[in-house]
Amino acid sequence: MPPHTVAVVAFDHISPFHLSVPCVVFGDRHPGVPAFELMVCAVEEGPLRTTAGFRVAVDFGLEALEKAQTVIVPSWRNPQERPPPALLEALVSAHARGAQLVGLCLGAFALAEAGLLDGRTATTHWAWAQAFATRYPKVRLDADVLYVEDGNILTSAGTTAGIDCCLHLLRKSCGSEIANAVARRLVMPPHRQGGQAQYIDQPLPSTARDARLSGLLDWVRANLQQPHSLDNLAERALMSRRTFTRRFRQLTGSTVGDWLLAERLSLTQRLLETTTHPVEHIAALAGFGSAASLRQHFGHAFGVSPKAWRQTFQGN
Repeated sequence: MPPHTVAVVAFDHISPFHLSVPCVVFGDRHPGVPAFELMVCAVEEGPLRTTAGFRVAVDFGLEALEKAQTVIVPSWRNPQERPPPALLEALVSAHARGAQLVGLCLGAFALAEAGLLDGRTATTHWAWAQAFATRYPKVRLDADVLYVEDGNILTSAGTTAGIDCCLHLLRKSCGSEIANAVARRLVMPPHRQGGQAQYIDQPLPSTARDARLSGLLDWVRANLQQPHSLDNLAERALMSRRTFTRRFRQLTGSTVGDWLLAERLSLTQRLLETTTHPVEHIAALAGFGSAASLRQHFGHAFGVSPKAWRQTFQGN
């Protein structure tokens, strides 16, 4: 089977960091990860200037979008500047033939300008969310999330959220174990659900109380088969319900319920990919209580059944 082809759109005055995000996930060789065919293509001719003061040369033009199965726009140089018509037409054509389209950070502006986000849910960098919403009123903007998938189009917030989005793509293609292994090599959290908040007030423990809360989260991850309520967790953290809720949001960017569901779904993915446990047993191990509950949440989150997910990654 030929490798999955990923086209990354570069342009003049591109941020080297934004360009590197899809390249490090899909272009670098990681042990145990199937090879991708990465094609960095340019909108303009000639060496491209970067925002860091050096230039880059690429080997492909927009014809790369004609064969790519995934097309990534890693950013855009100026949200107030309309992308070139040739790029917009190439994006529309790629989408029409069924390619997966991804707009990282301000790359969402390019997809929206092409009309591909009309009627869809999308996100972008929080600092440009108001401008995006004003310019593209037909797009359902969710400015509070890391990344969002609507059909075969994904958009993400800025900087490291782009890595989260690319790891999400890798997880869909190769499974959670491989995606987690790549995340470890990149010194990234193994999995951050797209619905997590873009901005977390306090992402790392800064006090003894926060360190205790961080330790509690590790304990919950190791004991997901147990029922966990807000009151019980607050009591275990030696905090009032109100303080625990506030500290939890500051540390994780999520509610207790949403965080628990994300962790249980992540464990379910790993167990489906790496074990032969029946769904009923996995439901108990992940704390869903019943196979019916697991199937409902799994289908809502990933758009497929647990059986289909297992067949994708185990091939039987």
